[in-house]
Amino acid sequence: MALKRRRGAWAAGHEAYTPQDAARALTWHDPDRPGDWTAVTRTFRDGHTTTWWAADACLGWWGPDGATRLVVATTDPDALPEKSTWYLATNLPRPGSPRAADSPHPAADLAEVVRIYGIRNWIEQSYKQVKDELGWADFQVRSDTAIRRHQTLVNCAFSFCWDTWTSQPDPDPNPEPVPDADPTGRPERGPTPTPPAPSALLATGTARSPQLADPLDRVTTLVAGMVRHALTSRTAGPARRGQQRTPPQPLLPGLTNQR
Repeated sequence: MALKRRRGAWAAGHEAYTPQDAARALTWHDPDRPGDWTAVTRTFRDGHTTTWWAADACLGWWGPDGATRLVVATTDPDALPEKSTWYLATNLPRPGSPRAADSPHPAADLAEVVRIYGIRNWIEQSYKQVKDELGWADFQVRSDTAIRRHQTLVNCAFSFCWDTWTSQPDPDPNPEPVPDADPTGRPERGPTPTPPAPSALLATGTARSPQLADPLDRVTTLVAGMVRHALTSRTAGPARRGQQRTPPQPLLPGLTNQR
């Protein structure tokens, strides 16, 4: 869990009061003499790496061997820049600490804590795309069933997008040169090229990877389950509601066209 750098905590006058104070109390000289800090290598999706610095800090009852650890990760332990400094509270025990043997959670060193929290950024980014682009937030709250149906449809749409993206072939490392075009946008010579036909969206067969089942293999089952649930609710609902209602009474002749 991330903390705000000025989040206050109870402490004696001479002790750290905020996570930023706890980070300032750590010893740092320079990269060759890091003091209390440990170099952590972060690897990004495109393959490039950056060096961050992480350390266990003490704040109130939080400490390296406590039930909750305060881990500070930053690109510059001297300046602690606001945009690239994390203050993290975790219940993962420190390797070799007294809690490591009895904790239900595996021990995690500083590099592992930073790696886990780094994944959270991708989760938040993916949630934003699902909410804005696929309509996760575009629903009217009418009932729990309606919300679940809407979420199921959004998950199906995400599954289609995921499968289509993972099915795309890798780009050609040696693409053919594109002919020069005139100002009108037409090629210099030859007929207008015909765009390649789109690849089939629906796939057959079993999942390509044991880590993630192919969602398209289960689209029929998902849709059939939703239809079956809708039909069951439509037929069973009036019967249950009818038991609590009085049968309709005929209108008086004066209120109808009867003579």
